[in-house]
Amino acid sequence: MSFAIVLAVTVACVFVLRNAIMKCPAAFYALSVAAVAALLAGVNGMLPVATLRPLVLVVQRCMVALALFVVVMFIGVLPRGSKPDLWLRPIRAELSIIACILALGHMFQYLLPYARSAFGGALPTSTMVSFVVACVLFVLLTVLGVTSFRTVKRRMSGRVWKNVQRFAYLFYGLIYLHLMFMLAPAAMRGGHQALASVVVYSVVFAAYTILRVMRYLLDKRAR
Repeated sequence: MSFAIVLAVTVACVFVLRNAIMKCPAAFYALSVAAVAALLAGVNGMLPVATLRPLVLVVQRCMVALALFVVVMFIGVLPRGSKPDLWLRPIRAELSIIACILALGHMFQYLLPYARSAFGGALPTSTMVSFVVACVLFVLLTVLGVTSFRTVKRRMSGRVWKNVQRFAYLFYGLIYLHLMFMLAPAAMRGGHQALASVVVYSVVFAAYTILRVMRYLLDKRAR
């Protein structure tokens, strides 16, 4: 399924489930953990193959997690006080945590096999670079995910927490870099699906970059 479709469905679900996420985020965290556990159990032969099909999209291919991260990104550039901003900003941290849990499931499945191939010298250069980027993403994902919990945030000083959260921009940039190193070789060989994915991801991240700069300039002018 195209990422554009996954993103559209994810955005719709976020709007519809906003109140439920706000009232009981732990239920969504538990569902995310259950999805990751089910996928890991399935790929190790402990569940029927049929159960893996929905989990491939949700966890294995990391599309839902990435779509949630994109929602979190764009919440940060919404016009202050607009209806979407007022509706979604209160659950931004919760969406980030859900995305982190699902992304960790994706990483748990792929990092170890790729690490074995990397140390064995069996990875192409582009895949090797993507693997190194993924290792950095794992560290950033863990730090940003943990500090997104409100209980952790309350124990940190405001300045330290804001400085830690600024790593999110590096995180977003490395996500795009990771995607390009994974998809570009296939796209350059004429793979239509890979090329379409490169275009979609590039449009999404370029739009965010432009809006983020505009949001910074507007906020600076307001101050």
